[in-house]
Amino acid sequence: MPRPTAAQLAYGSCTVIFSTLAMLLLSQTSSGLGITVIALAALALGLLVAMTVPLPKARAAVAAADPVEPAPQEEPVSL
Repeated sequence: MPRPTAAQLAYGSCTVIFSTLAMLLLSQTSSGLGITVIALAALALGLLVAMTVPLPKARAAVAAADPVEPAPQEEPVSL
């Protein structure tokens, strides 16, 4: 399993924080069960967002898709 990139961590963390705050403010819950459900929902949403962030293309895949022909070699000139 590849490690998450910095963009994935940033998007996932921001999603968890902002969605938790929004859901807590909108629901106005004060029970422990409600807060737990909201926290779990925010974590699931953050994981979903982090996993759907596009990964950078690997250099090997780009190089294989667009092969570059080597420059022709010049022959030495003798006088």
